[in-house]
Amino acid sequence: MPREEVYITTKFQPNKKDPVRELEGSLKRLGVDQVDLYLVHWPQGGALRAWPGMERARERGLTRSIGVSNYSARQLDEVIGSGTVPPVVDQVQFSAVEHRRGLLEAARKHGVVLESYSSLGTGKHLADPTVVAIAERVGRTPAQVLLRWCIQHGIPVIPKSTHRERIAENADIFGFTLSDEDMFALNGLDQTGGTHEANENIWW
Repeated sequence: MPREEVYITTKFQPNKKDPVRELEGSLKRLGVDQVDLYLVHWPQGGALRAWPGMERARERGLTRSIGVSNYSARQLDEVIGSGTVPPVVDQVQFSAVEHRRGLLEAARKHGVVLESYSSLGTGKHLADPTVVAIAERVGRTPAQVLLRWCIQHGIPVIPKSTHRERIAENADIFGFTLSDEDMFALNGLDQTGGTHEANENIWW
């Protein structure tokens, strides 16, 4: 497969010291000269601790763009206010059950793309009665309904699966549209109160 047809993202583990050195090691293991996106995995040591090194990695051409993951609205403000290059992406846990409206609004204000991981709640959200009922009505799987909800909110999603058939199923979400009523019902599943935070369980 040609390199230009593959979008490569890797992450800097902030318990390491130097984002440039870590990315150089990743490039060697990947067998490429550049990745498309390099993310700070979480804001350990403060929102700004890794950012100068991330900017150096971009300046050296090791990555086309840089971003963050698990950063709150306040932490995005810190990076954008102090850095010379803003993050292009904030990758966070985002779903109908974790509808982080405050964080989404803050990211959009800065022109940062909010990207969703764990959109299916690592499987927990698939059995929600509202999700199941909507899926039955529209003739889709609960996973497809939850992923389509993200898409209709303008959120790119990266669902995780190791099964070929589920990967194909998760990609098949552009042939239907959820109604306004369905979107309203799914919006009502939010358990975060529309938070500005990126994660309720801080592990760093």
